[in-house]
Amino acid sequence: MEEAAKAAGTSPDDFVKNICMIDNNNNLIVAIVKGENRASTSRVGKVLNIDVPRTANENEILEKTGFPCGGVPSFGYKAISIIDPKVMEKEFIYTGGGSPYSLVKISTKELQNINNSRILRVRK
Repeated sequence: MEEAAKAAGTSPDDFVKNICMIDNNNNLIVAIVKGENRASTSRVGKVLNIDVPRTANENEILEKTGFPCGGVPSFGYKAISIIDPKVMEKEFIYTGGGSPYSLVKISTKELQNINNSRILRVRK
């Protein structure tokens, strides 16, 4: 993340990760957390009032998002989207741009609106 931040001329604090999970009905859930945080599957299950989802594997991520693991953007595919409140403390964030070598800068408000995301604590 340090290298990507340097290339983008920003701080690693401005980056998010998109953690892909699968629920019991095979729905994709994307937990968007700050780069230094980890998403908790148990918290995701609790806030969505569902059984604890499992982390998606690389094949499922590609199949459900159309993007490879490591380059998944925070938007642009069908998913249940959750943004951790720490992400919303930033005005703009950098997210995957569709490949491991590209980034997208987007406002957090726009991201929330695009995905109809819920703001819920899902970080560990």
